[in-house]
Amino acid sequence: MPKAQGVAGAPCWVSLLARELPGAQDFYGKVLGWTYRRAGLGDDFSVALIDGLPVGGIGALASSLQVAVSWTPYFNVTNVDEAAARIRERGGTVGVGPLAFHTGRAALAVDPDGAVFGIWEGSVRSDWSMGRGAGSASLDLHTRDAATAGRFYSLALGWQPEGEGKLRLVREGDGSVLLDGDEPLARISGGAVQAAPDPQIRPRWHVHFNVKDVAAAVESALASGGSLVLRSDGVDRVDEATLRDPDGALFTVTAAA
Repeated sequence: MPKAQGVAGAPCWVSLLARELPGAQDFYGKVLGWTYRRAGLGDDFSVALIDGLPVGGIGALASSLQVAVSWTPYFNVTNVDEAAARIRERGGTVGVGPLAFHTGRAALAVDPDGAVFGIWEGSVRSDWSMGRGAGSASLDLHTRDAATAGRFYSLALGWQPEGEGKLRLVREGDGSVLLDGDEPLARISGGAVQAAPDPQIRPRWHVHFNVKDVAAAVESALASGGSLVLRSDGVDRVDEATLRDPDGALFTVTAAA
């Protein structure tokens, strides 16, 4: 399994900016079967686990940072200050940070179309990976124009053009895919509408979690105060469903391969 999360520019973590920790832990524990351990960052942080392996983080920070409750991807950078400067130079905004933690430094940014993402300088988890196994995550960027977004992130995070470097941004249909070798780490698709009242349609980074039983996850979400946004059915099972947690954060559950 590739360890691209340690490579500059690669996704290295996903985290929920929640309003309060116990309620978020309870919901995702019921829906996705997560257990938790302290993150070492204080009482308002925890690491979610599946079979003892980390899936993502939950931090009760949305209120203190005055940001929307949301799942947010973080990308590894060698220098958070330099990356923040590149983001600003390319038309993005650094809304929070850089903030210092005992294992590194982080900042929250917004790309030119309004999608929120994080950058991280510091140690990364060697036991976390993108897109494989029950519980693991994958990323999609829904944006207005995939080519323009691809140029922004390539310049801001150091993604290389097709055929060059370890992390390559390759055209795929009307969008593009970020590859580590042949392994997809993130996809970019166009067509989002910036002024749309529905956050499902506005530009945003979207996190998918692999689950063994999508239908069971949907049932648990509805019973636990969440809501169903969109569902995709296969021949004999539910293949994918986009859900909203009780505080409004969007995420997708996908049938594990």
